[in-house]
Amino acid sequence: MIQRITICGLGLIGGSLAMAWKRTRPELHLTGFDRREVLAKARELGVVDAVSEDVAEAVAQADLVVLAAPLQGILYLLEEIGPHLQPGARVTDVGGVKQPILAHAEALLPDTVTFIGGHPMAGSERRGLANADPFLFENATYVLCPPRTLSTQTLQTQHADFLELIRALGARVLVLDAAHHDTVAAAVSHLPQLLAVLLVNTAAELSKGDDAFLRLAAGGFRDMTRIASSPFDLWRDVLFANAGPLLDALGYFAANLQRLRNRLIEENADALAEAFAQARQLRARIPRDSKGFLHPLADVYVRIEDRPGALFRITKALYEADLNIQDIELLKVREGTGGTFRLGFATETDAERACWVLRQAGIEARRPEE
Repeated sequence: MIQRITICGLGLIGGSLAMAWKRTRPELHLTGFDRREVLAKARELGVVDAVSEDVAEAVAQADLVVLAAPLQGILYLLEEIGPHLQPGARVTDVGGVKQPILAHAEALLPDTVTFIGGHPMAGSERRGLANADPFLFENATYVLCPPRTLSTQTLQTQHADFLELIRALGARVLVLDAAHHDTVAAAVSHLPQLLAVLLVNTAAELSKGDDAFLRLAAGGFRDMTRIASSPFDLWRDVLFANAGPLLDALGYFAANLQRLRNRLIEENADALAEAFAQARQLRARIPRDSKGFLHPLADVYVRIEDRPGALFRITKALYEADLNIQDIELLKVREGTGGTFRLGFATETDAERACWVLRQAGIEARRPEE
């Protein structure tokens, strides 16, 4: 059984893992490896039981080692820790690209150790231990990519304790082949990041200093380009490491963009209408949440005015009715006019009851189909 965990890298993800396990599995012994100043902060916050600036010392007694670093850091750590791991230890990571990491692990780690690739689909635009959150992984999809030699059935039987640790974070486990993961990630994560950057830069080039562009961008444009604020150093290694699938996705997008341009030149309204309809139908099939639920929750949409205490009214009414919000997402807000929240509940019954409770409290609430 896993009793001693070493987390190599106590930034946003590593720190959040430590905090979450401290909250849900306090019997575990957690060791942190990072820079001296980060370790001092971790001890101050009480998120780990021990710290070490020596990676060999940090992993020597660990039942599970979590590599919570950027991609190049993960590859470097795999080179360093191999000789110091005890037989039977498990190693996992949190990297956004899986094939190069699994290949590196297969080449460098001893046969007495099991490596299971991981990718928690959660994060924040903020970085570092100071922004770590024990609830970061609640209701998030946590992708696991076992090596080719480890079947899903074996993963579930021989590594049930590891799976239970991931679920203890509040996450939902999804097992994928590494190549499949990277292909999907290229299309739904890496490509949108590049497109957001391109959209913002294109608008900037077209604006030529015209403030009207920025004023109009405060609506839907700002919402769809939010991820353009991500710093390049978070993406550099990921983009190049997953260049093959990403170039394929870019190729498909470029061809579709040219096709759409041609329909506009031809004034082919029927083809454009078909594209809109297809997009609408496909988007409706996406789980309605921001964390990639495997099993969509029952949603309630709530509209409130933009004034102090408005959100508290919602949570207070639901708390007094003993209704637990599984997920909450701000869908849109306009300063001075109010906003709309999506609340996710575990069951349809809870969602229907939440609607009734909120309406009784004078709050506008509806189900998606209403």
